[in-house]
Amino acid sequence: MKFGYTVIWVDDVVKTVEFYEKAFGLVRRTLEDKGNFIWAELETGSTTLAFSSSNEAQKLFPGGCHPNNSAQPPASIQLSFVTPDVGTAYMKAIGAGAKGLDVPKTQHGGHTIARVRDPNGVLVSLVNG
Repeated sequence: MKFGYTVIWVDDVVKTVEFYEKAFGLVRRTLEDKGNFIWAELETGSTTLAFSSSNEAQKLFPGGCHPNNSAQPPASIQLSFVTPDVGTAYMKAIGAGAKGLDVPKTQHGGHTIARVRDPNGVLVSLVNG
């Protein structure tokens, strides 16, 4: 078994994909209007990051789910992107509309990490590697 992809349901898939392209330099693989929802995939290496419309989640989970909300604390999950220059990546993300949480700082073991939230409230870390 291998990890295939992550799906994040958001209110505006197009704006979210544009943010991830601008903030993190990801490349769009697909953006499709499926009729009832919009589906998008971004290239991230061996794993795909996908976004789909919130209304799809409402249909998939009739018992409800907790939507991402930038006005609330982040969910207990984070996306992590590996970059050779965390400081530059952090500033680029902020410039694209991310909300800064943790400025770049060196952790035990020498890794540098920073955290931001995307416009949907999704927690994203930037780590040197």
